[in-house]
Amino acid sequence: VLDLPEKKLGIDVDHGFEPEYVPIPGKEPVLADLKKNAKEAREVFIATDPDREGEAIGWHVASLIGRKGGAPIRRVLFHEITKEGVQRAMANPKEIDERKVEAQQARRVLDRLVGYKASPVLWKTVKKGLSAGRVQTVALRLIVEREREVRAFVPVEYWSVTALLEKSG
Repeated sequence: VLDLPEKKLGIDVDHGFEPEYVPIPGKEPVLADLKKNAKEAREVFIATDPDREGEAIGWHVASLIGRKGGAPIRRVLFHEITKEGVQRAMANPKEIDERKVEAQQARRVLDRLVGYKASPVLWKTVKKGLSAGRVQTVALRLIVEREREVRAFVPVEYWSVTALLEKSG
């Protein structure tokens, strides 16, 4: 529901690489509906996917709808969509896992920093519309460095001499 802005870097590189989150275009009605329903709720259960992306989505939702004196916000993790699995998760709510949120934020910030800086270079030198990311950019560099080593290789003639010797004869 939130992401870095589309038209600018959205990361304060001078102050701890703090990300600036804005609503994803088109998600404003969803956010308004969540806020309205949270005001009327006794409890709010966030049940996004149990990975770092889901944790971050839950954290964003909680930050938008949470308010002092408002309904408590709980995190539930479903590992199976069965009656028993859902009941078990609802009976054992947890807190949002800040480490997973931070992991997702670090990944998102790195994606933006690398992509925002490297993609325009690709557009100018290779083809408009290409994107560079934190993984493929490093992998490409390793390939380029290895290819340069291969091309710079100068074969040198050498010989190996092997001798079999026998004592007394």
